[in-house]
This record gives sequence, C-alpha cells and structure tokens, in this order.
Amino acid sequence: MNAPGVIIHSPRCADYAAPGHPEHPDRVRRAVARLKNAGYDWRQPVLCAADDLLRVHTPALLRAVQTGAYQDADTPWFPTIYELARLAAGAAVLAAQEALAGRRAFSLMRPPGHHALRDQVMGFCYFNNLAIAVAKVLAAGTVQRVAILDFDCHHGNGTEDIFYGDDRVLFASVHQSPCYPGTGQHSRGNCLNYPVAPHTAGREFRAVLDDALEKLRAFDPQLLAISAGFDAYVGDPITSLGVEIEDYRAIGQSVARFCRRDQRALPAFAVLEGGYATDLPDCIAAFLEG
Repeated sequence: MNAPGVIIHSPRCADYAAPGHPEHPDRVRRAVARLKNAGYDWRQPVLCAADDLLRVHTPALLRAVQTGAYQDADTPWFPTIYELARLAAGAAVLAAQEALAGRRAFSLMRPPGHHALRDQVMGFCYFNNLAIAVAKVLAAGTVQRVAILDFDCHHGNGTEDIFYGDDRVLFASVHQSPCYPGTGQHSRGNCLNYPVAPHTAGREFRAVLDDALEKLRAFDPQLLAISAGFDAYVGDPITSLGVEIEDYRAIGQSVARFCRRDQRALPAFAVLEGGYATDLPDCIAAFLEG
C-alpha cells in the first residue's frame, strides 16, 4: 500500500442540480479543488455496465431512473441522471478494482448511493454505488468476504436492504438516531447497527466506530468497503452530531490500523456519501490523510 492513493472523479458529476437542494455540485467541486494538488493519482470512471447494476437493482428501478417514473421528493429526476448515476456507480467499481490492485482508493463523485434500495430511489440516491462495486467483486470470486463500514450520519438502509442475509458480507453502520430514514435501530443477522444520539461528540462517535471495526475485524474480511459520509460533522446544516475535522483524521487512522494486519495490507476503498457543510473538503482531506 505504498503506492500513491487514487481518487476517482469525473467533472461530469457536477452536471445536475436542483435549486436549494443540499446535495449540490459545489460540494464536490470544492473538494476537488482542495485535493487536486495533494499528491493523489486521479482516474476517470466509465459508465457502469447494466449487468453490474442488475446484480443489486431490479430492471424496474433502472427504467424508473431512466424515465423519472418514481415518487421521491428528495431525489429529483433530471434527463441525464441515468447516465450520471451510472458514472458514479462506475467510479465505485473502479475504486474497488484499484484497491484490489494494492492502491488506496476514494470515489469522489455524486450522486451518493447508500439509501438506494433494490427497487427504489431514496434520499438523494439513485443507484447504490458501493453495493454495486461489492457485488461485482464477490461475483468475480476475487474475494469471498467483504466488510462494509458506513459512517454517514444517516443509516445506510439501502446497503442493508441489498446485503441482508448474505453471509459473504458483514455490514456495520454508525449513524444518528433519531434521524432520516428512521431505520437502523437494531442489529440483525449480518447487519450491525450503531445508532447514536443527536449531539454525540466526536470522541464518543469515534469510540463507537472503533467498536464496529473490532466486530468487522473478527469477520476476517478480504476487502473493506467504506461508505464515507461527512454529515456527522458538527457544522453540517441538516444533521446534529458533533464530529470535528480532526475526528475525521482519527477515523482515517483507525481505518489504516484496521487495514494493517499480519504484515499484509487489507485492500480498502471508500465512496463519498453525504456531507453538506462548507468545510466538507477539509473533512474529506483529513480522513484521507489519516
């Protein structure tokens, strides 16, 4: 893992927006500007293949994203969103491939994905980018066990929906509760949920996350996939947790320790989910540096 870290990004991911919507293009544009000269290798994604989408989503969902035939006020339809959502999914797939080649990889794209269910868009998410990448790796037989860590402020209900009952995957989500979407109150089967109360401080949040990592370690995964949401940040406009920028550096360090074991590096990749504060670029940079 001594090779430079890789960031997967296409400027095209900024090509859609809805007035007043918190998931706006500038959140990624500013992060790109913050990271562009930080020594990372940059890769352009390609559109995710329909076959890869269909491992985790229904044909009806693909048609709905193409046509706008769905009802979700938080997830507006745009004429180009099917292609742009496929591009975000393709970025997650490429991040997983880079990780398995021994390079730390981060998909810096929008739209996010962890709320997308098998058959439903939801919460700013059209396709479940991380789930698509994990399913592709498992289908290829490259690895047999994947751990998923989700530290977005909101529960990764879509990822849980897709992988619940799949013994090749252990999913852990640390999230605010009560909070949208109202799920993730209890663990079940291979899905470990860690709801934390509003206004939880960064140190407490990190302690819960470290406990989740210990559970994932016992699973002995061959790949770690991370839904990296930064809306637990104390300054986020739509949530109410107390994670600071330096806490994200510490979270990155916890992940780095998790990936160092038995003199070998566990492959890992991360995919951007939420995060809507002006300081989002600094939160991302601290996590990647950690």
